[in-house]
Amino acid sequence: MSTKQKTFFERVYEVLVTIPRGNVTTYGDIARALGAPRSSRAVGYALHVNPKPVEYPCHRVVNRFGRLAPAFAFGGEQVQRSLLESEGVEVSDDFCVDLSVYGFHPSAKE
Repeated sequence: MSTKQKTFFERVYEVLVTIPRGNVTTYGDIARALGAPRSSRAVGYALHVNPKPVEYPCHRVVNRFGRLAPAFAFGGEQVQRSLLESEGVEVSDDFCVDLSVYGFHPSAKE
């Protein structure tokens, strides 16, 4: 963005594109990377209204326990699971990802 200050949602989307294929991060990790550690719900809403789901990989975001989103905005947890598995992420039968194996901790871009 030129002189206009970036919105919170735009900053969330910038962090999303830093999550490597085959990894996931949490809503809280994104909020912390943005310097707003109590804003994980706002991060979730930004993902829910993601204008470019192919460009901004919101499927790579899970909750703090590694659980996929039961109401994943683009087709439910089965779709999110399929997208993650296509990138090599193992998803358990109860729709969880092992954060100790696949977790990624983003940092803010300034």
